[in-house]
Amino acid sequence: MNVGQEYLRVVRERFLDMKKTAERAIEQLSDEQMFYCPNEESNSVAVIVKHMSGNMISRWTDFFYSDGEKPNRNRDGEFINDFNTRDEVLACWEKGWDTFLTTLNDIREDDLLQTVTIRDAPHSVIEAIERQMYHYSYHIGQIAYIAKQLKSTDWQTLTIPRKKG
Repeated sequence: MNVGQEYLRVVRERFLDMKKTAERAIEQLSDEQMFYCPNEESNSVAVIVKHMSGNMISRWTDFFYSDGEKPNRNRDGEFINDFNTRDEVLACWEKGWDTFLTTLNDIREDDLLQTVTIRDAPHSVIEAIERQMYHYSYHIGQIAYIAKQLKSTDWQTLTIPRKKG
């Protein structure tokens, strides 16, 4: 195995770990908690899911051939909750991740130094992947934090539990 292959193996695993972490946090939430928003400037878990999915679909559809900021994307609309059910939120989540992971899994070592465009700016494929690593981990952290705050003492840790004793 060479560096490019190892890089792709590692980032694929990290993204799947992120997805699983968020899903384990979301599973702990009631339907009401999934839509909870403490104020106008905050986002609910459902809205964060909608934004992440919109970003994934825009960035990773036609990845090599068109700008990652698609003209039909309504980024501001991603921050409006228009979901009615948990199932709608989870379907949106899966659609985004399916789009992203399908493209990520199709990337080969020879593609890593190719140039793609995001918001009219050139990026190497590595840079585009790392840009999304940062962005998605930021929002996964938000999801986990919100869920932990809402669950309080009923929270089931997603990582190594604290030693109590």
